[in-house]
Amino acid sequence: MKILITGGASGLGEAITRTCAAEVDNQVYFTYHRAAENATHLQMEYPNSRAIACNFKSGSSVENLKNQISMMDIDVLINNAYTGACIKTYFHKTEQDEFVDEFTNNVLPTVQITQAAIQCFRRKKQGKIITILTSFLINVPPIGAGLYVANKAYLAELSRVWANENSKFNIISNTVSPAFMQTPATAAVDERVVEQMRNGHPLKQLLTTAEVAEAVAFLCAASQQINGIDIPINAAANMR
Repeated sequence: MKILITGGASGLGEAITRTCAAEVDNQVYFTYHRAAENATHLQMEYPNSRAIACNFKSGSSVENLKNQISMMDIDVLINNAYTGACIKTYFHKTEQDEFVDEFTNNVLPTVQITQAAIQCFRRKKQGKIITILTSFLINVPPIGAGLYVANKAYLAELSRVWANENSKFNIISNTVSPAFMQTPATAAVDERVVEQMRNGHPLKQLLTTAEVAEAVAFLCAASQQINGIDIPINAAANMR
């Protein structure tokens, strides 16, 4: 398979890149922005991978990635990249411009890249879209996660649209909703809060990026019959 992973050089994205590239028959493309050094190491470790610089805050950078998708002839798109922290400040203290910026820097690039992928998939009459969401959409969202949860909710509904509109073209769209993980995106969360999450977890241990990557790899290889679903990964702490 030819797989494109956005934000694939650090945190959860790195775990997904490693899991997909460990299958030597896969050709894995992954984007990076700040993690250039790590991207280089991943390419050296996995010869079947290729790093592509892409800054979601730059329109020209996103446009460049869009133009490459057709040439990559990808089979799977994994929407993982997210710019900024998942927990910031109270909703009532959030400036209006921040909502616009977060949407512009996260949702719109994902929309553009997915549109390009779907056009590629429709020509091939097959393709898979996997979008990383959050279990915050299922359980009580933590204080300060308003921007993050709102953007993920937007992508959650779009993913359902992608599944419905493209199923006749043998294109599927599924999502994964992981619980809290310790990654660069959550590095600013107070350690006392992290400890509370750990103690409140059914298994008394936080979810790891490797565990989520396993679920993503499953969806990469799954039958086209598996379409329009979300996989919560939270040890049944909350169920729909």
